[in-house]
Amino acid sequence: MTEFELFAVDLAREAARVSLPYFRGAYEEIDKGGPGAFDPVTQADREAEAAIRRLIEARYPDHGVIGEEYGEDRPDAEHVWILDPIDGTRAFIAGLPLWTNLIALRTGGRPTVGVIGQPYLDEIFIGGPSGARMLKGGAETPLATRPCERLTDAVIATTDPDLFTGAELGSWTQVRAAARLARLGCDAYAYAMLAAGRIDLVVESQLKVWDWSALVPVIEAAGGEVTNWRGETPDGSGQILAVGDVRIREQALVTLRRSSL
Repeated sequence: MTEFELFAVDLAREAARVSLPYFRGAYEEIDKGGPGAFDPVTQADREAEAAIRRLIEARYPDHGVIGEEYGEDRPDAEHVWILDPIDGTRAFIAGLPLWTNLIALRTGGRPTVGVIGQPYLDEIFIGGPSGARMLKGGAETPLATRPCERLTDAVIATTDPDLFTGAELGSWTQVRAAARLARLGCDAYAYAMLAAGRIDLVVESQLKVWDWSALVPVIEAAGGEVTNWRGETPDGSGQILAVGDVRIREQALVTLRRSSL
């Protein structure tokens, strides 16, 4: 692995060291959401991001950082680390092992290294210039998306259809009706399974830059693609489409483009 890939793995292990002891345990929790909304953040979220930031500052003080919990620091730097210390906080709170630590390195404006870590399962999915692999129990397993020629044969996923707007929900409903099987509630772990060749397509909306940046290098290095709902490079729209086989991308986009932002 490259220097930055190795460091990203070190960051993932630090995030796991801090966050895992809180899982299914006691921790402080606050609700950042407004009236009628629930947007939780836990002690594990805050402490994991703080720990990652300390390592970055010590190793690469000239690098920038964008994190969900503590905002931006030098976001215009050549190298910027993008952090979601716990993606799937609701799963974390519910005791479900589908939350992940997301860490990405953006170089020259695009994600070049990504890590999806699931500490409870002892899994780290890493993607970058040297390829894609899963690290587990001291072993490395190459990651590769699987062939899927038709949407009707696809296993697809989204976190929660309630997150879609009315028009988006209509698009998702049509894609889901065409697919062979749909799974819900997996958060970023669904993208790890796409890179591992178990899921064929993931479609989501309202994602922030820290929600999707780590996914891009992992999926691309495994042979898949990540775009917005117009089939273009992911952007500020928050609409993300990830596919393991590009042949089903256009089949999904026929519907998704109608509600693209």
